[in-house]
Amino acid sequence: MKSICVIGSLNIDLVAAVERFPQPGETLTAAGYSTFFGGKGGNQAIALGKLGANVKMVGKVGDDIHGSDYIRNLRMNGVDTAGIRVEKGASTGTAMILVDPQGENQIVISPGANGHLTPSDIDEHWSHLIESDIFLFQLEIPIGTIAYAMKRLKQAGKTIVLDPAPASQLPDSLFKYIDYMTPNETEVKYYANRHHQYVLQLKEAANILLRKGVQTIVAKAGAEGAYLIRDADLQHIGAYPTDPVDTTGAGDCFNAGFAYALAMGRSVEEAVSLGNAVGALAIRQVGAQSAMPSIEEVDVFMKKHLLGSESDSYRQLGGA
Repeated sequence: MKSICVIGSLNIDLVAAVERFPQPGETLTAAGYSTFFGGKGGNQAIALGKLGANVKMVGKVGDDIHGSDYIRNLRMNGVDTAGIRVEKGASTGTAMILVDPQGENQIVISPGANGHLTPSDIDEHWSHLIESDIFLFQLEIPIGTIAYAMKRLKQAGKTIVLDPAPASQLPDSLFKYIDYMTPNETEVKYYANRHHQYVLQLKEAANILLRKGVQTIVAKAGAEGAYLIRDADLQHIGAYPTDPVDTTGAGDCFNAGFAYALAMGRSVEEAVSLGNAVGALAIRQVGAQSAMPSIEEVDVFMKKHLLGSESDSYRQLGGA
């Protein structure tokens, strides 16, 4: 199995359950409140650890109690934390999340220590980084650091996966370093500067990103599954049935499942399907990391919902 490294954010999630999202200037009373470990980078690393991947994490936490607790949590879930540093004088990143009864969410992020991850940190951890094969990025750390790391890693022959969220302006020079880009439909519109309502328009928008240098687009489509777009080819890979409770971290779980399957040597189509399954399982509970499944749970879930030869093709994912 290939090894995986996540370079990204580590946040504390403050989650409030609300009957509906507030209007501007309106105050609502929450039905409940909880604190979770989060951040897109940390979520992906924890999800990979729970799946049983060989995974490292590179990032920063603050010199507060949340930072030390987060490092301990990563280690407990099988993540190598040698690449995490404590930023003196900074708070650990924080995400304030509202979740409605349908499981939809609204999120506001304060970067904290995440904003202090610099190219010099990449240089410091280089000998540790270069041991991994597949690298996952998101956009909750400085873009300059992401571009610097991607360029060095691509020159070293590594595989790059970018979840381009939250949507941010990216230099065109960055796209050529990306092997797999996993935007949701809103993010495809943002990066392609195109609005689409139909699948063919989605393909046209994705092709703009391919022309910029991205090798493969995996467009996450929620309850519809995902669309795999390469060159002139568009392939729909369906979703799994689920009852959403909290969609926080669903995209992170998708990326973890996708990267796990690639690390196992599976095809891109199989990787997308596994990502769909991990994401579907993760949204059945409140919280991101606490809801992430093991590979055994994923394997049982996929076998239940896939029939015949298609089911057979995934049978060894948990045990290979």
